[in-house]
Amino acid sequence: MADDLRYSKDHEWVRVESDGTAIVGVTDFAAEQLGDVVYVDLPEVGASITAGTEMGEIESTKSVSDLFSPLDGTVVEVNQAVVDSPELVNSSPFDEGWLIKVSFEQLPEDLLDQEGYAALTNA
Repeated sequence: MADDLRYSKDHEWVRVESDGTAIVGVTDFAAEQLGDVVYVDLPEVGASITAGTEMGEIESTKSVSDLFSPLDGTVVEVNQAVVDSPELVNSSPFDEGWLIKVSFEQLPEDLLDQEGYAALTNA
């Protein structure tokens, strides 16, 4: 986990980029809980997403889980590499395994810092 990330209670992370967009991904804790990820369904570029609502789906050898948006915004980029190679969520959840890039106005106040997320997951 990194200091520049914020985390949702649904186990997504957010990193604000220098251009004002936010990159969203799934935490290593969630990836570990899921097991081997075999399929990722993400919103399309241009889609509006709302914090706390479903924005896609992630399927592993163990289960199918909904992906929840950690913030309000508009999808400006989808990580095609993850769509083509879902195992990147397991092997590199904070780098190559990111999911979407979002244009947003402000981060929700309920996002957790590293310490808060570690307490949530008892890490």
